[in-house]
Amino acid sequence: MMPVLVLASHDAGKLSASTARAVTAATQIGGAIHLLVAGSGITAVADEAAPLAGVAKVLAADAESLAQAATAPLVALIESLGDAYTHILGLSDAVGRDVLPRLAARLDIQPVTDITAILGPDRFVRPVYAGNGFETLVSPQVRQVLGIRAAAFAPAGEETPVTVEAVPVPEADGRVRFIAAHRTQTETPDLGTARVVVAGGAGFGSREDFVMLETLAGRLGAAVGATRAAVDAGYAPNDWQIGQTGKMVAPDLYIGIGISGALQHQAGMLGAKTIVAINKDEEAPLMKLADYAYRGDLFEAVPALIAAFEKWRRV
Repeated sequence: MMPVLVLASHDAGKLSASTARAVTAATQIGGAIHLLVAGSGITAVADEAAPLAGVAKVLAADAESLAQAATAPLVALIESLGDAYTHILGLSDAVGRDVLPRLAARLDIQPVTDITAILGPDRFVRPVYAGNGFETLVSPQVRQVLGIRAAAFAPAGEETPVTVEAVPVPEADGRVRFIAAHRTQTETPDLGTARVVVAGGAGFGSREDFVMLETLAGRLGAAVGATRAAVDAGYAPNDWQIGQTGKMVAPDLYIGIGISGALQHQAGMLGAKTIVAINKDEEAPLMKLADYAYRGDLFEAVPALIAAFEKWRRV
C-alpha cells in the first residue's frame, strides 16, 4: 500500500497538538505515514514532529512563500508531491478547510471532510444534519483527500525520532501576498484539543461580564469557548467560536453558561463526554441536552463557582 501524506499543523514556531491526532487518524488507513511540515523557518517544528509515533518520515518544505500557511503555494506543494500518495489527510481547521477543497479541485476528486472515524482506506464516518446524525460513507475514488476532526481522535505518542527530509518547493505565484496577521493572545489551552471547555453565550450581556467566564476557565485550567451570538456581539474573539461555523470540540467536560444551545452550536460540541449547563431558562435546548443542568442566574452561579474552586485550590 502507498504511504499516507499528513499535513502538519503548526503556528508561531510550534507544532499544534492537533497534529498528533491527525497522525492517529492516518494510522487507521494503513500504510506508512509521511508528515509534511510546510512553512518558513520550520526546522524546529520538523524536529518536534519527528518523534510522533507512527510517522515513518517527516518532509520539511521550507520557503518564504509558505509563511503564514499561504493557501496557493501550499496547494501547489502538496500537488507536486501527490503522485506518491493515494491518501492526503489534513485537519478540518481554518487552514485545512481552505487548502483541502482547493487541492481536491486541482486533483479533480471529491474531498471527504469533518471525518470523526476511519473504518478503512475508503470507509469514513462524518456528522450530518448539523451534528444530529452520523453517516458512514464509502468513497470509491482512486485517491482520497481527507479532512478530520482532531477532537475525535486520541493523540499519537512518541518514540525514536525519524528522518527529516527536505523537499523542493514549487515557484510561488506572485499574485498573492501576505499582508498582516491579527492574533488573540491567550494562555488558555487550545480549544480544539482541550479536555475541559468552559463556554459562554449572549446571556453574559457584555464583554466586561464575559471576563468572569475567562476567570472561571483559568481556575479550571480550561479552554474558553463562545457561541456565535457572543462573538458577533464582541464579547469574545472569533477563534473562540464553537459550532457549525466555528470550532469543533470534544472535551471530557463541557460547561455551557448562558447558552441557549441552538443546533448550530450543538454541532460543535456534541462530542463532549459530560455536559454541564447553567441557564435561567430550563427549557433551553442545552439544558435538556446536559448531563447536569443548573437553573439559575449566571451572575450568581459563576462567582460562586470561582470562589469554590479558589477555596478548593487552597486546601
